[in-house]
Amino acid sequence: MLAATTHILPLTHIRRARLLPSAGSVLVKVGQSVTAVDVIAEAPQSQRHVFINLRNALRPPAGSNLLKLLVREPGENVQAGDVIAETRGLFQRVLRAPSDCKIIGISGESLLLEMPGDLFQLQAGFNGQVVEIIPERGAILENDGLLIQGVWGNGHTGLGILHVMANAPGEAFTASQVDPTLRGAVVFAACCNEESALQAAEETALHGLILGSMPSNLIPFAQSLSVPIMLLEGFGSIPVNSKAFHLLSSSAEREVSVHAVPWNAANGERPELFIPLPASGEIASEVAEFAAGQTVRILGSPYAGQIATIEDVLPGSTQLANGLRAPSASLLLENRQEVIVPLNNLDVLE
Repeated sequence: MLAATTHILPLTHIRRARLLPSAGSVLVKVGQSVTAVDVIAEAPQSQRHVFINLRNALRPPAGSNLLKLLVREPGENVQAGDVIAETRGLFQRVLRAPSDCKIIGISGESLLLEMPGDLFQLQAGFNGQVVEIIPERGAILENDGLLIQGVWGNGHTGLGILHVMANAPGEAFTASQVDPTLRGAVVFAACCNEESALQAAEETALHGLILGSMPSNLIPFAQSLSVPIMLLEGFGSIPVNSKAFHLLSSSAEREVSVHAVPWNAANGERPELFIPLPASGEIASEVAEFAAGQTVRILGSPYAGQIATIEDVLPGSTQLANGLRAPSASLLLENRQEVIVPLNNLDVLE
């Protein structure tokens, strides 16, 4: 049975394709070194349309032909502040373009404007070197270093010096721990249960916040912030797994990139952090077959977040304590306890 794989590696070689959602301009060239937050490509996003009620905006005399109030023609491009419609007379009123836009026309009493979409800027996501250009879409980047993949991100990328705040895998992260000296740093904490702690991270302008877990009710607030937030374990109160905790705790004061993007199974992109190292690593496999001797992380209760070693992949289906039957494995936890866990509750760590 194929297994979900999460990379928690002290040294590996990573190769990542960074692609625009639509055709655009690539801003880098082969051989160029980039940092995690460098923009490597950009593309305009879809236009948006705005309706403005002309009668409410200009208050013309009853029965006025609204089309004749236009001083610019449908199909014209106008700049922010340009007069696009007006009434004449003693109490003249004007309507100006709210931004650069195109006049589409009048529908009923409303003027339809087409606004250009915002420019989508594609960041590198980690410090690396451009090894291949994909015309109009992006580039492929490579580097060697420490890699830890997570399970959730709030959609931002950051780069800074790693500050290790967590003294234990399940330690609570609070607002009182954040002070101005951390400005620009990437902080590794453990469990965050308070909105105020996330707010403190935002106000201090951290360049990243690496957490083991947080309650799911904090998701909307975390997504509203600009500080990159990445979860290693998931939602609830799950301690950081021992393997990731050890690697991060021993990497203080190194420059780390936090690519806290949502996990997208369709394109293989997932939240991850990366620390460049002056050594050569090997590319890690993205899939694995469950086998004895593998290191795995348990995803479900009552052992969620714990690291274990597969002693044996059990044949067929095994009846579990809840009465259900499922393909399972016999595991040895770090405390030497033996347990049986369904394979779909395991994540292979490679």
